Amino acid sequence: MQEHTEMKSDLPYNIFLIGFMGSGKSTVSNYLSTHYQMEKVEMDQRIVQQEGMSISDIFAAHGEEYFRDLETKLLIELQTKKNVVVSCGGGVPMREQNVKEMKKNGKIILLEASPKTIYERVKNSHDRPLLEDNKNIPYIAQLMEQRRQKYEAAADVTIQTDKKSVSNICKELFEKLTAQEKEECIQ
Repeated sequence: MQEHTEMKSDLPYNIFLIGFMGSGKSTVSNYLSTHYQMEKVEMDQRIVQQEGMSISDIFAAHGEEYFRDLETKLLIELQTKKNVVVSCGGGVPMREQNVKEMKKNGKIILLEASPKTIYERVKNSHDRPLLEDNKNIPYIAQLMEQRRQKYEAAADVTIQTDKKSVSNICKELFEKLTAQEKEECIQ
């Protein structure tokens, strides 16, 4: 018996996945794209393609502000679409304008994991400039705490990803969105 069947989600809005690096944004967006026939946008990947250079090179050549402006521009472009799952870079919700742009035509899902889980997921990765020289649990915990307030303020729904399968995370995501929509209809 097949565990998963392909379903079409046909959401009248987009899903924006936010959270710290290693929280599961890419994994969840891949799953939603495959199993719910949603178009997938990996923001960092899209910007790297558009600019023809790595994120580290963009930061070095043009600075962080330039990169953050590219993120905002991409979010504005995505407003013409529906039923898209967007895996946001970790810094996207730190800019208030980005949160406003995402909320215009989407729901923001915060994926959370413990610092220990994050460490286990990113310890062998070398494409995360913020962690490259600081791959340890205390540093990760400190960085997560710096972002926590903005992440939580932006989120429509929060999901813990520790020790959960991607299918269970996605099931919980749709259950919470459905419950939220019913609540909005009642009000």
